[in-house]
Amino acid sequence: MSYNLLKGKRGIIFGALDENSIAWKTAERAHEEGAKFVLTNAPVALRMGTIKSLAEKTNSEVIAADATKIEDLENLIEKSEEILGGKLDFVLHSIGMSINVRKGKHYTDQNYDWTHKGLDVSAMSFHKLMQTLYKKDAMNEWGSIVALTYMAAQRVFPDYNDMADNKAYLESVARSFGYFFGKDKKVRVNTISQSPTPTSAGQGVKGFTGFMNYAEKMSPLGNATALECADYTLTLFSDLTKKVTLQNLFHDGGFSNMGVSQEIMEAMED
Repeated sequence: MSYNLLKGKRGIIFGALDENSIAWKTAERAHEEGAKFVLTNAPVALRMGTIKSLAEKTNSEVIAADATKIEDLENLIEKSEEILGGKLDFVLHSIGMSINVRKGKHYTDQNYDWTHKGLDVSAMSFHKLMQTLYKKDAMNEWGSIVALTYMAAQRVFPDYNDMADNKAYLESVARSFGYFFGKDKKVRVNTISQSPTPTSAGQGVKGFTGFMNYAEKMSPLGNATALECADYTLTLFSDLTKKVTLQNLFHDGGFSNMGVSQEIMEAMED
């Protein structure tokens, strides 16, 4: 069902790789709700994924951009404003990568060149993106910038590795830059802490199936899906949340406030 929540709004969506990704679902739903947007990802991700089919489905254009490079971000924002016909109303940062995780390096035995690269891609890119948007005055008043995170930023999930540090940095950037974006430009900045979700990136984490099953049993409402996260993201893009900013918003079926559930207790007693 469509509510025209984003009718007339313009934006950029980072990170749509395939139909399992939250950014992909967000793009589909944003299109259904009347938004116009540009899709973007790193050149290597564009070669790996199927984003062209999403662009056709949502009547969008794709612009390649390495989010760690200021010149790429500047080009992306300038072209997006040209294509969309004005300033932006929303931006989704859905980017994360850990070479240490991908190559099976334990947290206690990091390759720091890989750690630095993962931090740049997963978190510092968010600061670079907002700094570029801010300097170019590319956001409309009451616009909304959202990044996706995970509660490993606050709690220990051993196999999440250095991605936990990346997410902690990401959330701090959202608050710190969000203050200036709100004060100076009337733009809100928030992060969504989503349930473990079987995206291409998520499934790269060791023991992911067990991870998901545990969260499902711990959460009163069960794990939130990628589509449900997309719906929640749209509410933050809409005018219904104009005074919500500097928040890390848990979208996890209640997992973040649980100590233990009846299902886990019963499993431990067997």
